Amino acid sequence: MIVYISMDDTDNRDSRGTGQLARATAAHLSVIYPLSGIIRHQLFFDQRIPYTKNNSSAAILLNTPDGADLQAIFQQVKELMLADFQPGSDPGLCVAADVPEEVIHFGRRTKVDLVTQEEARRLAAVHHILLEGLGGSEGGVIGALAAVGLAASGEDGRYIEVGGLRQLSGLQPVATLLSIGIHHVQMLDGQPVTQGMVSTDKLRPARRGGVPVAVVQWENNAWQPLKLD
Repeated sequence: MIVYISMDDTDNRDSRGTGQLARATAAHLSVIYPLSGIIRHQLFFDQRIPYTKNNSSAAILLNTPDGADLQAIFQQVKELMLADFQPGSDPGLCVAADVPEEVIHFGRRTKVDLVTQEEARRLAAVHHILLEGLGGSEGGVIGALAAVGLAASGEDGRYIEVGGLRQLSGLQPVATLLSIGIHHVQMLDGQPVTQGMVSTDKLRPARRGGVPVAVVQWENNAWQPLKLD
């Protein structure tokens, strides 16, 4: 069973970013449950939205036994987030396993339109999804629920952690990428890439088809990674 744990609005302009907090949180959780990955999701850019820098949220994907105690996972993450609360932030936390299509649609809307806390909270309540604001205006509940929906869609975001991704550096053969947890390597048009060297210093695989996919283009005598949202 995949459990989706997402967080948003956890930082201020001088603090570590939400992605860093997600990675630290995942390190704690992976002692108990295998980590499937951490995904960054880009949300709507609009001056009416009070985001810190890039208006992105993060989703942690855990592999758990069926029937895992979601409330216990939620409480553990909540305690970690509260212990690292940043003044001026408006954090939200969401944990879910069975993600309905309505929540996926909500996530897609947050990429192109304004939505409200009230809508996020109502949707979570209807579907019995754990969602809570942990300080400030609690505006992060919007991005937290959105990230759960977007991650569950299998077709959004890019991995900031998967397998041994962060141990890679410099040019690496395609086979190495496949060996550390990237599902496949392809060009932007979908054409598979099976040979050659890939620049990995800024590699952030896209989530497509529910798996990490390295999308690359040929440049400077090597495959260069593209960052897709």
